[in-house]
Amino acid sequence: MATLRAKDIKNMSKEERNKKLKELKIELIKSQTMSKKGARTREIKKIISRILTINKSENKSEELKKK
Repeated sequence: MATLRAKDIKNMSKEERNKKLKELKIELIKSQTMSKKGARTREIKKIISRILTINKSENKSEELKKK
């Protein structure tokens, strides 16, 4: 799996991001059971946090636009 950059994540729709987030969480569980704290596990955690950060910032900006 290739690394997802922030600009790639921003180009995704909200549904695509949520779907990718679910896939990554499942992959994280699998990678943690197979090996102990490998580089792959670390990379998956970083991508998950990028998606969550972008989701949070977009939700904030939507709330500000509503006001």
